[in-house]
Amino acid sequence: MSPQEIQKLTRYLQKTFQMPSIDVKQRPQKADSAEVFIGDEFIGLIYRDDEDEDDISYDFQMAILSFDLE
Repeated sequence: MSPQEIQKLTRYLQKTFQMPSIDVKQRPQKADSAEVFIGDEFIGLIYRDDEDEDDISYDFQMAILSFDLE
């Protein structure tokens, strides 16, 4: 993902979740995805889906572990 895409995704997530501490960071050696953090804590990945050039979308994947729910 380009730095411009990452900035747009960061702003979108911060606005959507009303949380300015969300940050999207480029993954080393991976061009199709980025890491999502809240503060220093990694929470998930965003994947870029560009199979159809006219319809680019992003998929956010977040794992929730059972001990996190307690």
